[in-house]
Amino acid sequence: MRYDLVIFDNDGVLVDSEPISNRLLAAHLTELGHPTSYEDSIRDYMGSAMHRIHDLIRERTGQRLPEDFDDVFHGRVFAAFARELEPVDGVVGVLEKLAADETPYCVASSGSHERIRVGHRKTGLDRWFDDGRIFSSEDVGRGKPAPDLFLHAAERMGVAPERCVVVEDSPLGVRAAVAAGMDVYGFTAMTPAAKLAGATGLFGAMGELADLLA
Repeated sequence: MRYDLVIFDNDGVLVDSEPISNRLLAAHLTELGHPTSYEDSIRDYMGSAMHRIHDLIRERTGQRLPEDFDDVFHGRVFAAFARELEPVDGVVGVLEKLAADETPYCVASSGSHERIRVGHRKTGLDRWFDDGRIFSSEDVGRGKPAPDLFLHAAERMGVAPERCVVVEDSPLGVRAAVAAGMDVYGFTAMTPAAKLAGATGLFGAMGELADLLA
């Protein structure tokens, strides 16, 4: 392994949550008078911390989302997770290999700590991620595409940024990793390769990742 730390994004990389959450986000924004399609949500909000959704709506419309927006949205998402959420196909094999090789790894997600843990409990990934391996945009002042979250994760894990590699599936995440001075491999299962420009490399199936990291 040529890296001292593998940093995983969560949504769409560890858990197959992006179709669920973007479907519900588009519906919720539309209900509130901000017409949004599923495709719009993927384009504008995939990989975002919640504050970016509020910021974009305010910039575009001059209106603020309701104070209970986050709570209502997360309630719907968690209910859907309980019914539908699965781990990304092949990711358990990647984690098994990292553990067998004693390669440090963690997750750094735009999602809240609660969202990360709810998803991991549902999918069984909680056995791979104890509290010391979980980092959220809640831990820093700025979410992706700022580098703060990845730099925070590296610092807490005791690894220099240049010795880290990030696994991401969103343009915002790739930009954040590059800004942090880290290599980044872009997962193209849901995101066209052209939108992950700047990534160190690209892959379309989790089974390909181990060879890229070696």
